[in-house]
Amino acid sequence: MEHDRRTRLTPDERRAQLVALGVAFLADNPLDELTIEGLSAQAGVSRGLLFHYFGTKQGLHREVVRTARDSMLRATEPVADLPPLDRLHDTLTRIVQFVREHSGTFFSLVRGVASGDSEVRAVVEEARRIQAERVTAVFLELGEPDGPMLRIALRSWIAFAEEALVESAIGTELPSPEIVGFLERSAGGVVEAVASRP
Repeated sequence: MEHDRRTRLTPDERRAQLVALGVAFLADNPLDELTIEGLSAQAGVSRGLLFHYFGTKQGLHREVVRTARDSMLRATEPVADLPPLDRLHDTLTRIVQFVREHSGTFFSLVRGVASGDSEVRAVVEEARRIQAERVTAVFLELGEPDGPMLRIALRSWIAFAEEALVESAIGTELPSPEIVGFLERSAGGVVEAVASRP
C-alpha cells in the first residue's frame, strides 16, 4: 500500500511531502540533526532521491526552514482592517499561540540563524525583517516619526521578543495574555526611548 501511494505522487508532491516531514522533524529535534539519511529512511525513499530534490543537506535545511518560516508568517499575518494597537495585540496573541503550538519549529527558526549555512541564516533573517516591518507599520500609523533609529530599535526588539517568547511561551505555565501584554509594553517602551532622546 505504501508503494502504491508513493507511485501516485508527482515529483512536486513527493518533494512537498519530504519537506513536510522535515518540518515535522523540527517539532522535537534541532535543525542540525535533520539529515538526508534520516529523512530518506523515514520517508521510505532512496537517499539519491533526496539528493536529486535538495542537492545537499544544506539545501534540505533551507527548504525546511523556508517552509516553516512561511507557515509562521502566514499564521501571524496582521489583520489589515484592525486599528494599529488592536492589530499589534492580535498579531502578538497569534504569535504566542503559534510558539506554544509549534514550539520546536519556532525554536529551530530562532536558532536557525546560528546555522553554518549563510542561505539558511538569510531565510531566518527575512522572517525577522518582515516581522519588524509589521511592527514598525503599527507605530508609524500611530504617528511616530519614521527614521533610522526607530527602525533599528524595532528590528532589535524583534530579537528581544524572540528570546522572550522562547523563555516565556515554551515549557512554562505563564498565561498567554501576560506574555502578550509584556511584549506590547516592551515594544512601546522601545519606541518611547527613541522618541524621548535629547
